[in-house]
Amino acid sequence: MKLLAPIKTFFFTIALVTSVTSCSAQNTLSSLKEAYKDYFLIGVAVNQRNISNADQAAMVKREFNSITAENDMKPERTEPREGEYTWEAADRIADFCRKNGIKLRGHCLMWHNQIGRWMYEDNPSKEVFFQRMRSHIHAIVNRYKDVVYCWDVVNEAITDDARAEDPYRQSPLYKIAGDEFIAKAFEYAREADPNALLFYNDYNECDSVKSRRIYEMVKKMKAAGVPIDGIGMQGHYNIYGPKEEEIDRAISLYKTVVSHIHVTELDIRVNNEMGGQLRFRRDSINVSDSIKQYLADQYARVFRVFRNHKDVIDCVTFWNLSDRDSWLGAANYALPFDDKYQPKMAYTYILEMKDPAWDMPKRPARRFRPGQGQGRRGRGEGGQFRPGQGRPEGGWQRPDGQRRPNREGGQGRQ
Repeated sequence: MKLLAPIKTFFFTIALVTSVTSCSAQNTLSSLKEAYKDYFLIGVAVNQRNISNADQAAMVKREFNSITAENDMKPERTEPREGEYTWEAADRIADFCRKNGIKLRGHCLMWHNQIGRWMYEDNPSKEVFFQRMRSHIHAIVNRYKDVVYCWDVVNEAITDDARAEDPYRQSPLYKIAGDEFIAKAFEYAREADPNALLFYNDYNECDSVKSRRIYEMVKKMKAAGVPIDGIGMQGHYNIYGPKEEEIDRAISLYKTVVSHIHVTELDIRVNNEMGGQLRFRRDSINVSDSIKQYLADQYARVFRVFRNHKDVIDCVTFWNLSDRDSWLGAANYALPFDDKYQPKMAYTYILEMKDPAWDMPKRPARRFRPGQGQGRRGRGEGGQFRPGQGRPEGGWQRPDGQRRPNREGGQGRQ
């Protein structure tokens, strides 16, 4: 019986040492950028509030080592009329990065949305259109080449229609110049900054048809000498998909044709929608403990795949700092930080590189009617579009590629 006390003391000491060691290990994981320093950069898309509010700016500096301007470097924001440049907002983000030693991703040079209509609406010749493209690309790339380490040169040029014979989106840019506008955009960007990495960026990039089309386009362009360095996988996912094997398959395909992959706009919705389309649910849902677990699990899955491809993935960027800022709105609960800038369970799963606790949930049947609880949105800061800030998405697009008027007061994407 006299041995009982020493035995209890021994096991208590072991438990205490284990606990202290665990806590010590936990404390070393002070931020996402620190946790992933041996894997890839951790980035975030920011708006003006994120860099001007002291608490939010501190959060950006603590957690991230790469920044993307959510809207402020896009063509319409920086050159709303030909030859008239509005650099102030982009300059503030660039200066924040310079001051704090944070790398800056340039987003984006050519996109069919959020681009000044002056570039194409007068139905210019291909030659005039290319002159306008080159002038804009040279102006912005040269202005920020000291701080921008890579550019999303062309954004979302591949169609979502799996049955379409033509793999390209039928945008006004494509109708003027065909896929040559893609090649020229990369050519002009390389002229302006020979050292920046140049990316083609798109969503639904894990879809079997679209991923093959992205791959074939990049392969063809590179064979023709177009300077495409990498592929940007936007990563607008949900808790029901894509599956790990689908993400892995897409990355494995892309890495056969490029040496650099960035996950450029990561968020995970808690409904069954995904992608970069502008039509999505805006109504709130009950974020139960189960939903929180499913979100954490899906982030665990996608980061597990990303870590397995650290040889080619250089950066993973979350599209917005918190749910308050999200282009999807807080109701979609899509980011690791909630609308009060507090970390969720998902943050812990990413930080500690946990495995998912549960199997992936089954996708529910769609029960809402068209137009019910949905909205069309163009991205603005913090998910808000304000009159006078420019047209969200540059105008809503019909299937025939024509635009129709915007709705003021909509909310924001990209």
